[in-house]
Amino acid sequence: MNTLLAKTPPKPLPSPRTATSVGAELRSLHTAGELDLPLPGDGRTAARWVALAAFGRRDLTLARLAEGHADAVAILAEAGRSPATGALYGVWAAKSGGTGAAWDGGALTGTVRFCSGLSLLDRALVAAGDRLVEVDLADPGVRRHPDTWQAVGMDASDSGDVVFDGVPGTLVGPPGWYVHRPGFALGGAGVAAVWLGGAAGLLDDVLAYLRERGGADEHQLAHVGAMHTALSCADAVLAQAAAGDVDALVAGTCRAAAERSAVEVLERALKVTGPTPACRDRRFAQRVADLPVYVRQHHAERDLAALGRTVLGPA
Repeated sequence: MNTLLAKTPPKPLPSPRTATSVGAELRSLHTAGELDLPLPGDGRTAARWVALAAFGRRDLTLARLAEGHADAVAILAEAGRSPATGALYGVWAAKSGGTGAAWDGGALTGTVRFCSGLSLLDRALVAAGDRLVEVDLADPGVRRHPDTWQAVGMDASDSGDVVFDGVPGTLVGPPGWYVHRPGFALGGAGVAAVWLGGAAGLLDDVLAYLRERGGADEHQLAHVGAMHTALSCADAVLAQAAAGDVDALVAGTCRAAAERSAVEVLERALKVTGPTPACRDRRFAQRVADLPVYVRQHHAERDLAALGRTVLGPA
């Protein structure tokens, strides 16, 4: 059976990790070519999602930055462009709470929230209205506000707000191209592979906890069986999707399946372990904090309603 989850989990990052250590690992992976993933939609989507799931299973903050870089490279390729040599990229497109960037025809202005890799990345693709703009993050008009990120979850992702004050940039694609291109759905489904990997990493930790204690009782085993089933179902959905054409319906289904598996794993993990590892094992506690923050890129019932509308079709 096709699967995105390897039988042997990747070695996690040393704990405790920091934005500095995650950034150093990201840069090392980039230098070694391990962020050069197959482009989505070219017949090797499954291999791309396997790599993204492995990043998520290893560490979600590392995966967040790796996925953002890989997504930016794929977007540039779809536009017929190449990334700057040696540069680490991100895609900053949030429009939370009425914020967002604007393009006045020559420069980028405005505030963008939830920008990961504030001090770690070299360049970013920034959504500004119906335009996508590539910017050099070394420009003095890029003002970073890491203090706006107060969450414990994903704390090492170097995230926060960015204020653009007349920053020059290069347009990528025509107006409206970013969200209407074929690769938009593929990119959204790729994020689901990271969520799946993050949930699998939490189950890895639960299993390690039980093995260290010498086994499990029937109630713990029931939860483990349910977590395994939830992950296997989402894994199968994504593996099947990666083998075919990914449109908005397929991408939405992948995201919903990965989100549901992550929520179930989170709910059951602490029922298996009790509070001990959440209080005494920093890596376990960090996974429990990271996963719900990252997976909330899925907008719960709002995204499910959009999926249902697509399934129902026109009245």
